[in-house]
Amino acid sequence: MKHPLSPLAILWLSTAPMMAGAQVLDLDEITVLAGQSDTELSRTGASVEVLAQEDIDDAPRDTATALSLLPGITLSQNGGTGATSTLRIRGLGSKYIAVRVDGIDVSDPSSTQTSFNFGGLINSGIGRIEVLKGSQSAIHGSEAVGGVIDISSRRSDKLGFSASVTAEAGSYGTKLGAATLSNVTEDGEVTLNVSRIDTDGFSSRDSDTEADGFNQTDLRLTARHAVTDRLTLGMAGLYSDGTLEFDRSTTDPSGEIEQTRKGARVFAEYAGDVIDHEFSVQSFTNDRLDAGSFFTNRFVGKRDKVDYTGHAVLNPRTDLSFGAEWSGESARLDSARYDTSEVAAFAELQYAASDALDVSLALRQDEHEDFGGHTSGRVALAWRIAEDTTLRAVAGTGFRAPSLYELYGPYGNAGLMAETSETYELSLERRFANDSMIKATLFNTAIDNLIDYSFVTSSYDQVPGVTRTRGLELTGRTPLSGAVNLFGSYTLTDTSTPGGGRLARTPKHDLLIGLSGETDWGLRGELSVNHIMDRPDDGFPSQAMPDFTVVHVGTSYAVTDDAELYLRIENLTDKTYQTAAGYNQSGRAAYFGVRASF
Repeated sequence: MKHPLSPLAILWLSTAPMMAGAQVLDLDEITVLAGQSDTELSRTGASVEVLAQEDIDDAPRDTATALSLLPGITLSQNGGTGATSTLRIRGLGSKYIAVRVDGIDVSDPSSTQTSFNFGGLINSGIGRIEVLKGSQSAIHGSEAVGGVIDISSRRSDKLGFSASVTAEAGSYGTKLGAATLSNVTEDGEVTLNVSRIDTDGFSSRDSDTEADGFNQTDLRLTARHAVTDRLTLGMAGLYSDGTLEFDRSTTDPSGEIEQTRKGARVFAEYAGDVIDHEFSVQSFTNDRLDAGSFFTNRFVGKRDKVDYTGHAVLNPRTDLSFGAEWSGESARLDSARYDTSEVAAFAELQYAASDALDVSLALRQDEHEDFGGHTSGRVALAWRIAEDTTLRAVAGTGFRAPSLYELYGPYGNAGLMAETSETYELSLERRFANDSMIKATLFNTAIDNLIDYSFVTSSYDQVPGVTRTRGLELTGRTPLSGAVNLFGSYTLTDTSTPGGGRLARTPKHDLLIGLSGETDWGLRGELSVNHIMDRPDDGFPSQAMPDFTVVHVGTSYAVTDDAELYLRIENLTDKTYQTAAGYNQSGRAAYFGVRASF
């Protein structure tokens, strides 16, 4: 039988790239998110975006900003680097997005909603990011109603020892250093990524001018070793420690948060005669201290998880994946501690109905300690109706259990029920001989009994009825010459609540246009123009949110085969704008750096 590569192996070996302005997505590339087993992008019905290492190097430094330039993804940020940052996929915020770093679930069980704060995540040490859009609860659990973001650390594809270093300095007193050390053998690899950023920053609120700084140290270690032809062992570990200054209110600029994240995952893979097995154990802790808060000062979220996945090739056209998972979460809010647990069983059948049609059927049963059983399903198909034309369709259901903070925090409501959701998606993609492409996607998600904070009851409450997000994504790319490419995307997102309102901080129109180019003598560059239109009022008291346009430009020059200089200018036109009411965004900022490998 064939033995499909594990997610870690795929991420180690895969170097095929994609990004709005870099290279056309290779449809033979493998996605590790779209199903329980690894799948070629051309054969999955799901919407997948991939950022490879070159794309990440050319993108803005903050990972959230880089991701917000992808179609269907928007960002709201309470200040600069390090500040609270919320990504939305098709209007659904961070509480609906599962986030993995080297296979470790890094969402924080002690946050107001179980989610990941992208504020302190920078691109240094990241080698690949995969974004799976739409409801994926049947594949990735209850956090994945809006999608999944999978982040893989930078690795080397060279046998033997290798290293790479980055040094950067620029606006707002920013200094960045990073290094990657790898040793690759025929039987495995080990890689250490280390980075440190220090920035004086700028005032997070628009009510004062005092700068709010940020500093953070990150370490990520990954390793795998083929013990025999059948057995492979591996691990991933991460550690992050940082301090953020912020304006606590319009009259108090003295806020400071210390945050430490640490996690580890170990796994074993065994290639059997009939079934391939993977068993893993992981643990993650997020510790935040806000010593000056009038309410909760310390938030400690912890998650332990054990899971097993089996994969069998039933016949040349049919693959079956199945498994089970246990997870336990706890949240410590000062001296109070709350916890919960969940077990799940899942299965996915991938069937090649013909050489042109692939169908995936997935089913997951979750048994939550507090909210009982929930069944999630997903049907996805990819139909290559012509050699260069693919029709994709997805229908899925999901649920999100209330977070421990929503249930038991200072504004908690122990009577909350789980949210349930349905998602439908239809897309058509056409590729042309000159590497041009165009893709259109319709999407619709309905959430029943959404949980939101109520200013009437001063607690989290259920919103009776259905909350919807629906719209259209358009993506295109074409070469203008042998060295220059034009790319663009447009997303229409129409959101509605049972009361007739809109989902917070979600623009109706998101337009991106850009140029990218590369010469044969080592010069590479990219320019992107992002226009955001028609946002709902925001803040308390509510205020209008104007449209804005922001321009980013980056260029690099290869001095040698192993060293390059780069310059990145963010917000080139020095536009004054906000993505969250009352919070500043960076003015024009320039950063100069050098990358070298040996």
